Amino acid sequence: MADDDWLSPRARAAESAAGGGFDLTECVREPIHLLGRVQSFGVLLAVGLHDGIVRVASDNVHDRLGLTAGQLLGRPAHDVLGHDVLGHDVLEAALRETVRSGENSALLPEPLRTASGALFDVTAHRRDALLVLELEPCQDLSRARPGLHRRVQQALLRIQRCTTVADCCAAAVREVRLLTGYQRVVAYRFEDEDGPGEVVAEDAAAHLEPWLGLWFPASDIPPQARRLYQRNWIRVIGDVDDPGAGLDPPLRPSTGRPLDLSSAALRTVSSFHLEYLRNIGVRSSMSVSVLRDDTLWGLIACHGEEPVWLSPDVRSACELFGSALSVQLATIDDREQATALEHRRAALERLLADLSDSPAASLHDHADALGALVDADGTIVVHDGATTVRGPAVAGSVVERLRSLAAGLRPGEVWATDRLPEILAPHADGTTDGTTDAPEPAGVLLLPLGDGLLAWYRTERPTARCWASDPALPVRLGPHGERLTPRGSSAVFRATVRGRSLPWTAADRAGAGEATRAVADLLARHSAWTADFNRRLQRSNADLDAFAHAAAHELKEPLRGISNAAIFIVEDAAASLDEVSLRRLDTVRRLAARMDSLLDSLLRYSQVSAVGLDRVRIPLATALDAALDIAGERLAEHGVSVMRGVLPVVSADPDRLQDVLVNLLVNAAKYAREDGPRFVCVDVERRDDEHGTAQDVVVVRDNGIGIPPEHQDEVFGLFRRLHRPTEKGGGSGAGLAIVRRIVERHGGSVWLRTPPAGGTEVCFTLPDD
Repeated sequence: MADDDWLSPRARAAESAAGGGFDLTECVREPIHLLGRVQSFGVLLAVGLHDGIVRVASDNVHDRLGLTAGQLLGRPAHDVLGHDVLGHDVLEAALRETVRSGENSALLPEPLRTASGALFDVTAHRRDALLVLELEPCQDLSRARPGLHRRVQQALLRIQRCTTVADCCAAAVREVRLLTGYQRVVAYRFEDEDGPGEVVAEDAAAHLEPWLGLWFPASDIPPQARRLYQRNWIRVIGDVDDPGAGLDPPLRPSTGRPLDLSSAALRTVSSFHLEYLRNIGVRSSMSVSVLRDDTLWGLIACHGEEPVWLSPDVRSACELFGSALSVQLATIDDREQATALEHRRAALERLLADLSDSPAASLHDHADALGALVDADGTIVVHDGATTVRGPAVAGSVVERLRSLAAGLRPGEVWATDRLPEILAPHADGTTDGTTDAPEPAGVLLLPLGDGLLAWYRTERPTARCWASDPALPVRLGPHGERLTPRGSSAVFRATVRGRSLPWTAADRAGAGEATRAVADLLARHSAWTADFNRRLQRSNADLDAFAHAAAHELKEPLRGISNAAIFIVEDAAASLDEVSLRRLDTVRRLAARMDSLLDSLLRYSQVSAVGLDRVRIPLATALDAALDIAGERLAEHGVSVMRGVLPVVSADPDRLQDVLVNLLVNAAKYAREDGPRFVCVDVERRDDEHGTAQDVVVVRDNGIGIPPEHQDEVFGLFRRLHRPTEKGGGSGAGLAIVRRIVERHGGSVWLRTPPAGGTEVCFTLPDD
């Protein structure tokens, strides 16, 4: 939909009737990525990628760097930045990643000290042939607030444990508010791609009126703003009254337009939006995008009563929350969809069992069975010149309009709407003349069927909503002139959305897709869908593995640079450094080595799926002997004796099975008890699974310190340990995660038990192919 056509005819008519002379389409057409200004908290420099010459500078550089924009233009960037920033190894490595990710910025891991001695956090991104550098005064020389990493890790775990959308959103807003200190943080969910939004979670100061459950008109966030939210995870406004800093030159000679600031953290925002925030008493704000399948699901919106500018570390943490929330919401949605499909699959199986050899007769004779595949009020079948309706009466004219819509669809394509009267309306303002010969459905899920159709429909379901402003009058004159008026509970009124049904969910669409395959080629199409689902799942897993592998490789290079730099400093200047500085440099080197170890573990973890399985019949005793060749010395060092039972032949990849046993044997040594005899036993026992089916279970039992029952699921998480990194011989905490992944790739399962005598039992299965 073009931006100029974004407002519906009904909204345009309401706007004209409101009067006042303010045209809302000005908001829609405003090029918010080309405003030519940045927030004055930091400065912006755009330099040539190949020559390092400053081409664009914000006009507040004198306040921060001691030179005017005019003095900087045409000069090498390193004149003011203190060294050749384009040659900075860490920056180059980070920018290589931005090439892959498109629009994302790279943050230098260490502050930059300019020629004047000032410290700045620096982010950079490529824009056309320019390197855009954003310099923000460094607020924290430690690069991260104490405990920030741990707090973020714990918060992410809390979000990942949520099982409903409401719980996820509530956890996210709570954690973001604790991290940032904003007075109000809400989760805001869009009804659809261009529709209004609802506040579905809130954490706010006690003196603020609650917004939970309020709906905000679609006009509050116009299309170009939604596109930027979709492209960039975060947008921060430090002070709505900040006049900002312009760019010099205002227009780029090569384009005749301002520098494109789409990816700039310092980018200022629309004057309309700033007016909007002032009218609701907000001085600072932040928005973090929440995406679903690369579309904008909603926002985590933050409001402050005082000016606030967040450090890059905190902004990065908030971006991570948005990403984690997006992933968890997708997981919940997929799980709910899978559950719904399970219920519908039973209806599909009944349909398959009852269908006759005549597809034409079957469709009409089994309209009730087809209707059970989707949660709807009625079903329409048009096929072979006949029409069957099950449910409330539908006007013949509506059926004919649906046939016209179906004729324009591709075979198997699903078309849906929850506002059919607006689509079929003959008048430009979205109204009908009321002359239909029977009630119209409000929502339709439509599938083409040759020259006919299969459709599920829903009647009107009026929904009472609390609006934070009148959705019929998106713009009014406010105290600051012809601008958006305050949104708040003082303006709330009850509105009833007419002519709409309950929206169709992804599960509804999937159920319709199942019906299409059943009608076209029931059994074959169903098998194809299953195969396609598995391919997409495998591709998704492959993409995740490739990401982990690439991320680990790309991060190891700057880590080596950090570690080597610390070592060189100590070697070259140890005599001139005090004990505190030497200790800090040693900490840098040690943490870099620790991170390098974690990345090695991440690579191993990702390679478990990247490498194919070569399953053969192998004696478990042979695999154990190979594992002891690697882990035996570690066991001997800790005085752990090895016992084995009668070990059968199993079906497994020998190398991967060896990895499993090595990890478990090393854990037995690492977590051995302090006194008394120490042992680890490998055996195979016949046990019942959770379904009561007897199966062979490989049991690796030790008499070590054990794992409390409440932590036994937790330890299978990647990088999860129940001790500090420096205790129990260190380690990355990836061992049991790798074990679980290998076993599950073999089609088995793994779990822990605590034997009556103490210690730990790791149990896993290796089912035959």
